[in-house]
Amino acid sequence: MLRLVCVFLLLLSQVAVAQNPFAGDDGYRLWLKYDEITDKQQRQSYVKSLTAIDIRSQSDTANVIQQELTDAWQGLLKTAPHFSSKADLIITKGDQLSKNEQSIQTLLSTIGNEGFVIHSLNGKTYIAANSDIGLLYGTFRFLRLLQTEQSIKQLSISESPKVQLRMLNHWDDLDRHTERGYAGQSIFDWHKLPDYKEQRYYDYARANASIGINGIVPNNVNANSLILTPHYLQKVKALADIFRPYGIKVYLSLKFSSPQQIGGLSTSDPLDKNVQQWWKDKTAEIYKIIPDFGGYLVKANSEGQPGPGDYGRTHAEGANMLAKALQPFGGNVLWRAFVYSHDAKAERSLQAYNEFVPLDGKFEPNVSVQVKNGPIDFQPREAFSALFGATPQTSLAMEFQITQEYLGFSTHLAYLGTMYKEALDADTHVKGEGSTVAKVVDGSLYNIPLSAMAGVANIGMDRNWTGHIFGQSNWYVYGRLAWDHDLTAAEIAEEWARMTLSNDDKAVANIVDIMMSSREHVVNYMTPLGLHHLMDTGHHYGPGPWVGDLGRDDWNPTYYHRADEQGIGLDRTASGTNGVAQYAPYWQKRFSDPATTPTELLLWFHHLDWDYKMPSGDTLWNELAKHYDAGVQGVAEMQAQWLALESQIEANQFNQVKMALAIQLKEAQWWRDACMLYFQTFSKRPFPAGFAAPEHSLETYRSYQFPYAPGRG
Repeated sequence: MLRLVCVFLLLLSQVAVAQNPFAGDDGYRLWLKYDEITDKQQRQSYVKSLTAIDIRSQSDTANVIQQELTDAWQGLLKTAPHFSSKADLIITKGDQLSKNEQSIQTLLSTIGNEGFVIHSLNGKTYIAANSDIGLLYGTFRFLRLLQTEQSIKQLSISESPKVQLRMLNHWDDLDRHTERGYAGQSIFDWHKLPDYKEQRYYDYARANASIGINGIVPNNVNANSLILTPHYLQKVKALADIFRPYGIKVYLSLKFSSPQQIGGLSTSDPLDKNVQQWWKDKTAEIYKIIPDFGGYLVKANSEGQPGPGDYGRTHAEGANMLAKALQPFGGNVLWRAFVYSHDAKAERSLQAYNEFVPLDGKFEPNVSVQVKNGPIDFQPREAFSALFGATPQTSLAMEFQITQEYLGFSTHLAYLGTMYKEALDADTHVKGEGSTVAKVVDGSLYNIPLSAMAGVANIGMDRNWTGHIFGQSNWYVYGRLAWDHDLTAAEIAEEWARMTLSNDDKAVANIVDIMMSSREHVVNYMTPLGLHHLMDTGHHYGPGPWVGDLGRDDWNPTYYHRADEQGIGLDRTASGTNGVAQYAPYWQKRFSDPATTPTELLLWFHHLDWDYKMPSGDTLWNELAKHYDAGVQGVAEMQAQWLALESQIEANQFNQVKMALAIQLKEAQWWRDACMLYFQTFSKRPFPAGFAAPEHSLETYRSYQFPYAPGRG
């Protein structure tokens, strides 16, 4: 009897496991899943071609490479790797090549210190580079071929990064709160550091190295001066020691008033000699502790943060003081251009341009001005920032936001590869056709040697790292585009999908289709036709187009949409704020005329009548309604596509996304109904035929409050 009971309980437990919606992969492994290759023929082909590995370098990075290959072989190929000098996979630096391998050496002459080649020669495969870090990048590139089940015969791959500094900016506080973080606490446990070094730090470093990220800022741009004290610098050192073998340098966000806060000085004036000496001494102290320290990230004179403007000094004078302190050690300053003065009368989108263009040519060569992709604040869609291309003597770094502050947090599926490419591929026309933002950022347009790209991280302590499985794709695509901005959003989406979710061709096609359409759906149900900053107050969660009572005009959504009985939109032409004047003549002409302004930016540049005739032939009011409705329908389509993939996706990953899509659909409807009801109070026009009746009244939507929404500053 007892035996029968045990058998019954065993069967019952097996059924429970089979029905467990959270069985299987939870997303922790990100895109570095080394699961067994299911195509037996392909797996056997790899095993036959990769009988032994020769790693000719000896270093901490070489040890990382060996461990990565061991994990990959055991997972993907279900065999232990054999390391031997007689090998068919050779991982080598150029100075370790023999005379018979000199053709490989020739390939290394143009790839720089971080580049690599993967080349087939005499029946062997070579991963070669000029540095150990290049070998690590090349190894991850080779493993990507295996993960995505591509041929490894007759390889001829040569890659080097287009951008020099490829950075993640964490807006993480020392108490582990993450500003605009939607995936749990900060991964950096400052209380336990430097002695307690969690496995997650190593896994984080692996993930970043696999996509070419070579710099991280672990603390918030709204910085705490404590990070520069000896106690905390030892904690930073512990992270730097972990990250070094992965080619990752640590930078620090600093508070400009640190000389007063922790240095005992009476001022932080950048032209004060005592202040200058304090920064020189502090910088030397940091480099003594962390010899490969990357430099400083600075948010100054923005949103209440102290800066050189407090003393009547310019951004250049503040940045240059720090740059000179870093120059003996090879460090760099990333100086954020997100500034808007409390007393400036200029419209918000104009202020960064107004402050930084007059300073062109006045920054030290190791300063890069870090510019958001658009002139407002990480909106679902913005015009490209007019600063790009306007400072031919100044390095401009791109700043993207990976965390979805304005795109539904971590419950909305929004693949941002399309947004990043839209910004990078935008043609500024400052030197004629082909003067893209990407060429400004990588320095090639004006031959600027220092280039940088930064992404505001979406990483937290959630098991899946980003709160949403598809949030991982935004971390991934950011790194891949920082390495090579010529890649397409679609090909990167396919890479990520195959490594993270499925290698089945039909499943991958559906996943990529979902990803490529997702961000446009978000734009449609939040801010279509060039509308922007309609989010509710402070937390930026949900719609709040009616908000108009905040302390600054340009904190209010009403400031940006300007809806009235005549129409909607912000006039940035010469008859309005004249924002068009900041762009090249090509765009001045196009943006000044509604007929030639791209439809997706129409209300960004123009205040138009509700009955304005759109290119579709319909009125602006009806077109606005159709876009809002299309956004909701798009989410419903994504949901249907995802549900059809259930048999192709591991249960845990599938159900995480399934639940998030249900939330997204509900909130997309909320966005549509709340915004359209509000705008209808001005338009006085009925909803067009086929537009679903809102579920609640405008008063109900306006009554919603979310005092504990995550990620607030």
